[in-house]
Amino acid sequence: MIDIDQKIDAAGLAPGIEQLWELSGPKVKHLCLGYSADAGTPVHTVAGRYRPKGWTEWTEGFLYGWAILQYDATGDSEALQLGRDRTRDRMASHLTHTGVHDHGFNNVSTFGNLRRLMLEGRMAADPWELSFYEQSLKVSGAVQAGRWTSTADGGGYIHSFNGPHSLFCDTIRSVRSLMLAHQLGHALMGENDEPISLLERAIQHADTTAEYVVYYGEGRDIYDIRGRVAHESIFNVTDGNYRAPSTQQGYSPFTTWTRGLAWVITGYAEMLEFVAELEDQELEPFGGRDRIEATMLRAARASSDFYIEHTPTDGIPYWDTGAPGLARMGDYLSRPAQPDNPYEPVDSSAAAIAAQGLLRLGRYLAQRDDPKGSQYTQAGFTVLNTLLGEPYLSTDPDHEGLLLHAVYHRPRGWDHDGKQAGVPSGESVMWGDYHLVELALYVQRLAEDAPYYTFFGGGAS
Repeated sequence: MIDIDQKIDAAGLAPGIEQLWELSGPKVKHLCLGYSADAGTPVHTVAGRYRPKGWTEWTEGFLYGWAILQYDATGDSEALQLGRDRTRDRMASHLTHTGVHDHGFNNVSTFGNLRRLMLEGRMAADPWELSFYEQSLKVSGAVQAGRWTSTADGGGYIHSFNGPHSLFCDTIRSVRSLMLAHQLGHALMGENDEPISLLERAIQHADTTAEYVVYYGEGRDIYDIRGRVAHESIFNVTDGNYRAPSTQQGYSPFTTWTRGLAWVITGYAEMLEFVAELEDQELEPFGGRDRIEATMLRAARASSDFYIEHTPTDGIPYWDTGAPGLARMGDYLSRPAQPDNPYEPVDSSAAAIAAQGLLRLGRYLAQRDDPKGSQYTQAGFTVLNTLLGEPYLSTDPDHEGLLLHAVYHRPRGWDHDGKQAGVPSGESVMWGDYHLVELALYVQRLAEDAPYYTFFGGGAS
């Protein structure tokens, strides 16, 4: 389990974060300037060079969002211009993409961050430009909400690109597109001009994910361990009943793919922050504040505890907690992760995602005088401290990635194995780089006592 450093804090991480921005700026500007739109979206590195991987173009917004966050942290106006221009010129198709569950990734990372910066006064005020960002976010949230499957219990979920039967754990962080659109006063219009509440669909998706994706050690099946997460849950679309767990990118339906676990941790932590800002009357039609927050908090706590307990001491997980090669590694949880081992790859991108969720959950609980909050906070700091050093932070200017030892799709063998050792290592993925800089920005703002960073905010402390 993670050996949580109880002494480290945001200020102590500042020198490492400063080094990160120095490395990050040239890399993101090089990618924005040098990567042709005709070549496809950069997804993962092969021998240090970013390459596309056609499946869905779910990572494009992370590249431009990375440039926007570089400006946010450092004031680099060139990075802002690149992120801003490419959001305007290249992201329209993502706003109206009806075939994916990725709107909260692509569009909140771009249009959402630009809107936030303008509201914070970090960009010159322009009512028409702000309206462009907000109209885009409204469209994105409604389109995402339209990808809907109803369940037998009266709820439902945003289904994955696999089809109406498929609920992915990943999508819990994409639900923020619905929440932003709701915040902006928007609704999805259905047949006969029926308005469909985006907040209701966001809450229903969170409820369904909490019930069928996250485990609580209550005997759901013989592999029911508290906090374990299934990558995918399968439903019978004829009657809406749940059928079975599944996976696309994990080892098995009955093990935990750690990047999916990380999406759940951070998705619920962010949703708790958003719901906390709503008025009680907005939540009453959907079960009320106490019921909604209890469901989200239960899932956030369980998944966070599982991450802490089933991750090596330095906070970097292997790609799946049930990966078969782990059995040959002895007591691998009692020592730091080993990216160069010959059995199973680590996934640093899962760590970058999970750390932000741990920090947000820790703050949320601390504000409510819950003593467990400090454990999650310190765990998040511990993970970031590891990511800011060797062998994870890419200090080589010729390597296009920022965060090393990340993997994309282990079962399909998509990740580059430069050493021909059977286990990929030393490469980067676009969401890993984005979430590392997002994590660094989050902690930098804590260290500077700057406005608290949320996807829905505009300067609130």
